[in-house]
Amino acid sequence: MFKKRAVRLSINAKECLATMRLGRVSEQPNSVSIFQDWRENKGNFKSRLVMVFYRLAFLIQGNKILSILFFWYLLIYKFIIGWVLNIGISSKSVIGKGLRIQYGFGTVIGGQTVIGNSCNISQLTTIGNKIIENGTFSKSPIIGNNVDIGVNVTIIGDVRIGNNVVIGAGAVITKDIENNCVVVGNPAVLLKKKYDLTSSYDIG
Repeated sequence: MFKKRAVRLSINAKECLATMRLGRVSEQPNSVSIFQDWRENKGNFKSRLVMVFYRLAFLIQGNKILSILFFWYLLIYKFIIGWVLNIGISSKSVIGKGLRIQYGFGTVIGGQTVIGNSCNISQLTTIGNKIIENGTFSKSPIIGNNVDIGVNVTIIGDVRIGNNVVIGAGAVITKDIENNCVVVGNPAVLLKKKYDLTSSYDIG
């Protein structure tokens, strides 16, 4: 009973952190279920497997007791998804419910990255921090809800991406992107506005 409560408290803390950083990027907190991405990845068993492995690793990583008891799982997790499935999702990244992974081959999501609900990520995508001029690492990207990320996209550094954004294939994102935008290119530039909807995401 104590372990179960500890896990729930840890997950709630992580969810609160994600919500604060994203400016209420999600209307409801993530489910504790490790199968919360199952429906979105229908027909793609590899993606389903990756997300179940990640959700379980995230639960363990977020609790000190579990991370000690199940440190072996965290090691196996890195090996399985990295060496066997050829995809890297840090157990320290915070990902909202309903993430869809297209193939996932060569995709890397670094630690401390925050991703909102109902996002889509294609293969060969890199999301993470970067080394800045003083030799330290920058903060990781914060991505809103309903973001569609194309093939071979790179999102690095302390950048914020709003809700309902489409990022074209091959784009390189190093600056903030507002809500409801379609961006393309290297470096990414605004192609058009999708629509004008009131959103709770605040770039500032």
